[in-house]
Amino acid sequence: MLRGDRAGLRARQEDDVPVLHRELYEDVATRSRADSRAWRPIPEGSPESPYGVKASSDTLACFSVVELESQELAGEALLWNIDAHNRNAHLGISLRPSFRGRGLGRDVVQLLCHYGFVVRGLQRLQVETLADNTAMIAAATGAGFTVEGTLRSAAWVYGTFADEVVLGLLAREWRRDESSDSGRTLRRPGD
Repeated sequence: MLRGDRAGLRARQEDDVPVLHRELYEDVATRSRADSRAWRPIPEGSPESPYGVKASSDTLACFSVVELESQELAGEALLWNIDAHNRNAHLGISLRPSFRGRGLGRDVVQLLCHYGFVVRGLQRLQVETLADNTAMIAAATGAGFTVEGTLRSAAWVYGTFADEVVLGLLAREWRRDESSDSGRTLRRPGD
């Protein structure tokens, strides 16, 4: 498990799937904001569930988020579209409703950065989020991401077009922040 100050990232377990599917996928309005693909009904136990336990892949790394204090499943996090040649990837997080607003987002983003830059040796991480998703924008900028632009009316979201914000972070920028006193900590096993 990768451990931060408040959150940990671990491999997805079978027990996580029904909780994530029920709380994150079945909330149609919220899921429509989190995924560029149209929502469609998928039964909880279906192999098509986006939260199913999948084998590791060179292009996708899915994690379950655990709140360290309670040891409860708090949500999911992932690096997707990992490009080993160009050494970049996209990152995303989705927290269960009862875990939102607890300060876990920035910690999860920092853990994904550690995984991407240190473990995978990537050069660039990117976030695309809806312009009104202030929580994700704050988590990303708090971890060192820079707003690189706005894609106007780029996302069809639950009956209307919405703007998307693109944020990026380079490995050299993250390392510089990591060595400063910016609050970034990553606990090593046994700490």
